[in-house]
Amino acid sequence: MSPISPISRLLHPRSVAVIGASADATKTAGRPVSYLVKHGFSGAIYPVNPKVERIGDLACYPDVASLPGVPDVGIVLLGAERAHLAVRDLAARGCAAAIVLASGYTETGEEGARRQQQLVEAAGNMRILGPNTIGLVNLSDNIVLSATGALEMAHFPVGGIGVVSQSGGILGALLSRAAARGIGLSKLISTSNEVDLELADFIDHLADDEATKVIALYVETVRDPAKFRNACLKAARAGKPVVAFKIGRSEAGAQAAVSHTGALAGADRMYDALFQQAGVIRAQTFADLLDIPAALATGRKLHGKRVAILTSTGGAGTLVSDDLGMAGFDTPPPDAATAEALRALQTGDHAVLDRNPIDVTLAGLKPDLLRGAINVLLQSPSYDALTIIVGSSSLAMPELLAGVIQDCLPNSDKPVIAYVSPHAPEVGALLTQRGVPAFAAAESCTAALRAMFQATQLRPQVESSAFSETVAIDDLPAGSLDEHQAKQLFTRFGVPCAGERVVASPAEAEAAARELGGRVVLKILSAEITHKSDVGGVAVNLTADTVGARLTAMAADVEAKTGVLPQRFLVQEMVGAGTELILGMHRDALGTAILLGMGGVTAELFKDTTMRLLPPGGGLSRADALAMAQQLKTWPLLDGFRGRPKADVEALVTAIVAFSQMAAQLGERLLEAEINPVFVLPQGQGVRAADGVVVLG
Repeated sequence: MSPISPISRLLHPRSVAVIGASADATKTAGRPVSYLVKHGFSGAIYPVNPKVERIGDLACYPDVASLPGVPDVGIVLLGAERAHLAVRDLAARGCAAAIVLASGYTETGEEGARRQQQLVEAAGNMRILGPNTIGLVNLSDNIVLSATGALEMAHFPVGGIGVVSQSGGILGALLSRAAARGIGLSKLISTSNEVDLELADFIDHLADDEATKVIALYVETVRDPAKFRNACLKAARAGKPVVAFKIGRSEAGAQAAVSHTGALAGADRMYDALFQQAGVIRAQTFADLLDIPAALATGRKLHGKRVAILTSTGGAGTLVSDDLGMAGFDTPPPDAATAEALRALQTGDHAVLDRNPIDVTLAGLKPDLLRGAINVLLQSPSYDALTIIVGSSSLAMPELLAGVIQDCLPNSDKPVIAYVSPHAPEVGALLTQRGVPAFAAAESCTAALRAMFQATQLRPQVESSAFSETVAIDDLPAGSLDEHQAKQLFTRFGVPCAGERVVASPAEAEAAARELGGRVVLKILSAEITHKSDVGGVAVNLTADTVGARLTAMAADVEAKTGVLPQRFLVQEMVGAGTELILGMHRDALGTAILLGMGGVTAELFKDTTMRLLPPGGGLSRADALAMAQQLKTWPLLDGFRGRPKADVEALVTAIVAFSQMAAQLGERLLEAEINPVFVLPQGQGVRAADGVVVLG
């Protein structure tokens, strides 16, 4: 038999030492022992306090060395100045893990960081949860290793949702809110400062935990993106959806950057890319962090976007239907056979069965009618999910209503959720505990169904494109490349660029224009001035007869605006009709992302973009490159919108993959890179990079 891991011993201890335990259960230091006893911990509890002989019915010990056995876990309630001493003593006894509740570490500055390092050194091989944590709660096994006041409650629904929070206070909030909603949780862990054990360690563990079906995360930061990604992918392989609420979305993520990509990416967009790569469903609001897992924990799959709404109160049904429609769901009327089956259930003129919401007035008072309508809609080929509107009539007989709906669940594997229209939290909790996730807001219904649909569509990004051949890069200079040098680099990696010539005089410009033929574009060539159009450094639609004079005028205009007289220029073939996109890369602590979006001068105005993090070991796969293009609002322009010629999407995909391979091979040497615009020409005509920025380290 393999040894039990320290994390398993932390979550399933047979014995717990509480260092600094107080005999006063009203104090924070008195809570852990009190809660362990109150919530039925069956193992040994060792309070440690040299000033007290007993705490309740438990013997109290003067120090860790005096304990009668080696505890699996030590809860350290001492302040930051002394916590490391208790950690050292626990490690010396062979304890598996210590939970350090004290604050006053890295969150307070340099002195706190020194104290945190003391903890690490004192722990040796022993694992640490925290510091600055509120602890953990294992509801599956009645083990509460926490000081959160939420544990004053006597009973908590036990279920399949595991929670990992980087905030201690949020753990208590989720525990109490879930209990009030009838949402069953399995494990709750507060990782906080993460001096040792972190978010990814517990995702990895919960992926193997039989009691956990869905993993919910409250995220402040991801310290080790690769470890986080691998843990989430493990959960995905185990069939356990991961839902994350990321705090800090309003922080200024778009730092001053040479390229448009830097302004378009931002820190929060990078988290979107990381979650996409790892197969994580992102909760958009804090309420979603319970609503979405509650729906996913039913295990029911949503394979389409057609939703039946069964209501006995018209206004509430319309409210839900309207919000679903705004999110791209369809609420079609019943097909003829479904409508006929519904009519057969009810006589009289109360029923409105030719539209959706399907209004079976008074059904809430007639259990057989409600049961029949639910079964008809679950069997109907017209619908992928059912939303039941619970009206005021349910308040008189909530158990009867919940029982009727619950009876129907085994007859179909389609998702069934409820919208409780009156303010009746006890009814919602009852339904949720009976396997019907219930919500008090129409928006919550939509968020739950959207996540259930997303869960069936998620394809974590694990494939990378192997390098076709290694490109020589030893000769590349450091610093900002001028546009011509940048496009030469793109060409090396297989990204097609527009034809161009470097010139220094009006005569050379005229000769270059004649050689290229047709209309041309004239640009200043400067590594220092990257946004050339802002200073009058770009002119289009020129000919060999007009380009020379325009060069002379452009030089004067740019000098007047910048104080710099340009010495070199580009004469470039003018690309014909095509869709302008932006293709760039952005790097931060989470990794390197490739960005694709609507290009040209309006790139930052419309912000129609999508991003993917580079996978380990190479560039993006063709499948991911295509998916990026298809996620753009601009996609219809590439796909033949209103008779427009279809664009050369295959060539675009090839260019995206080539650009991503360039970013992967150059690695940390590549500080910024962008093509804006890249013209996607009609099918069979390829793509052309028309402008470029590269900054090398």
